[in-house]
Amino acid sequence: MRLSAGERREAVVRAAFVEFAGRGYHGTSTEAIARRVGVSQPYLFRFFPTKHALFEAATDRCFQRLAQALGEAPATVEGMGRAYAELRADRHVTLMLLQAAATAASPGQDAFAARVRRGWLDLWDLAGERTGASPADLAALFAHGLPPAAAPHRTPIAAPASIPVPAAGGQSR
Repeated sequence: MRLSAGERREAVVRAAFVEFAGRGYHGTSTEAIARRVGVSQPYLFRFFPTKHALFEAATDRCFQRLAQALGEAPATVEGMGRAYAELRADRHVTLMLLQAAATAASPGQDAFAARVRRGWLDLWDLAGERTGASPADLAALFAHGLPPAAAPHRTPIAAPASIPVPAAGGQSR
């Protein structure tokens, strides 16, 4: 069965998502993506003018998957927390989020960084609109996938007594 251009483009984005998640932007070759899809490397560039455009599409796909999960979850912080945690358990989703953050923090990636920030802000808005949750509950949702009451207790790490703590004026006390 022959795939339509739209189906082939979709297959390229799915393959790019997996490859970029596992190897990052710089560690992934367009040749590896093409091989995963079963097309020639030049064929990829029919859909995406550059490797970076393909990385952007893979990043967008990650945020789309998160938005879909939050949109289909029960409209409670607990329901969204479960959906978010389940999706983050998908190794490729978690790795793609990390790769996107690392690339966004790279020099010269201001436009991509804005795109990643927009993705997170859109998820924040979606969760907030659907649940009516407070900013603190939303922060806990995205930090842990759980509301604050259900989040694991974290004991603050105290500095060992043997480390001198500078007092005002730079003198150790």
